[in-house]
Amino acid sequence: MEFNFCKTCLYLHESTKLTKVKKLRTPEEKFKSIPNYAFEANYVDVGDDLRMHYVDQGPVDGKIVLLLHGEPSWSFLYRHMIPLFVDAGYRTIAPDLIGFGKSDKPVEMDAYTYATHTQWLMTCIQSLGLTDINLFCQDWGGLLGLRIAGLHPDLFARIVVGNSMLPNGKGTPPEAFLQWQEYSRKAEVLAIPKIMQNSTIKELSQDELDAYTAPFPSKEYMAGAKIFPSLVPTSADDVAIPENLKAWQGLAAFTKPFLCLFSDKDPITAGGDRIFQKYVPGCKGMPHQTITDAGHFLQEDKGEEIAKLMIDFMKNYE
Repeated sequence: MEFNFCKTCLYLHESTKLTKVKKLRTPEEKFKSIPNYAFEANYVDVGDDLRMHYVDQGPVDGKIVLLLHGEPSWSFLYRHMIPLFVDAGYRTIAPDLIGFGKSDKPVEMDAYTYATHTQWLMTCIQSLGLTDINLFCQDWGGLLGLRIAGLHPDLFARIVVGNSMLPNGKGTPPEAFLQWQEYSRKAEVLAIPKIMQNSTIKELSQDELDAYTAPFPSKEYMAGAKIFPSLVPTSADDVAIPENLKAWQGLAAFTKPFLCLFSDKDPITAGGDRIFQKYVPGCKGMPHQTITDAGHFLQEDKGEEIAKLMIDFMKNYE
């Protein structure tokens, strides 16, 4: 199979010696002026004395829509999409990954691994009792959501992927991605506004740029965001690859509806939709689309369009 790249305390999961590290929690006051984000805050304990925030909107008995973000965004990314899903009768859940948004932020980079992120997210899903999930995932939301879906396909009813991947250790990542890894790991302070604006087509307002910066009052809060790109497996000997290959086995047998909505202006993930369409049987006969005039964060550029496409997909493909 080819793949084109086109821690209060917490205890480290991947060490036989338990190591305590510190965590931070962004003060709630930092989020008081967030535009178009009047969602009640909800929290779940995902282990390791860590609290994960999530948005939970819509009828309690509604079918589940799970929205997973990536780097360096948070559930604010889905503010324009959530109301549409709710209006259509879906219970819509958008977590903030550990290290992002309103969730707790371990201050040591070593606290974050592909395995710990997967475990934290899976604990969230299990704690909330989510089943029959309609998943939308982008960026690291896909690396995590697709791994979980491949390993636990019974939890998912449908999957929609936009600008994401599930690395299998093959192929060569583009130089732009390697430069992004190097910058994010070594930068003293991540230039969040610049990163977000450079990854969208539309011009973000100052309020929107401030909202993306709000979770990170100082550089001490940025460990998770800084290390995230370096956790993307880029070689076959990466410690994350065996689990991803198991997940690919699950996806290669996933016959439930699987839709690709990739954008036309994201050079990092371009072509990733063809990989899924080639290897995931659930892709066959689905109305895959290219979202035009949209960058890496296609939720910012074309959020309402994507939500409407996904609602039609969920209603038309059982």
